[in-house]
Amino acid sequence: MTENNTDPIKLEQAEQVKKIFSKYLETKKLRKTPERFALLEEIYTRDDHFDAEQLYIDMKTKNFKVSRATVYNTLDLLTECNLIQKHFFGKNLSYYEKSHSYRQHDHLICTKCNKILEFCDPRIQNIRSMVEDLYGFEITSHSLNFYGICTDENCKGKSQ
Repeated sequence: MTENNTDPIKLEQAEQVKKIFSKYLETKKLRKTPERFALLEEIYTRDDHFDAEQLYIDMKTKNFKVSRATVYNTLDLLTECNLIQKHFFGKNLSYYEKSHSYRQHDHLICTKCNKILEFCDPRIQNIRSMVEDLYGFEITSHSLNFYGICTDENCKGKSQ
């Protein structure tokens, strides 16, 4: 991954995800192409939720030669090896976010402007633990999404 990032934690994480992806590709007997690793790097430099088309446009804007098919196929591979997480926040569109070494969090989604906010509330973890105990179930992950209208005065569609 890019060496211009001087944050030691981010550099260590970049190397970890690169190794995980490389090992995954080897296991599946898939090629380790520069395009796949460029997409991985682009994703791990982001701090937002993104869709495949936006990722494709961002890569093209940065003059990476990558096809839509490569973007979609790489997103599938990265999801399979748990380096990214795929979300369905409605409107028939899949969003993605990096997931390696990230704490569990939940989402607030504005149904007007598609703004996505993340939040973490320790009470949710308490509920999760109680449900595990009550039902004798080991929860490996969860997803909690609240849908509504944000209070941002620039929210498109809010006045409708």
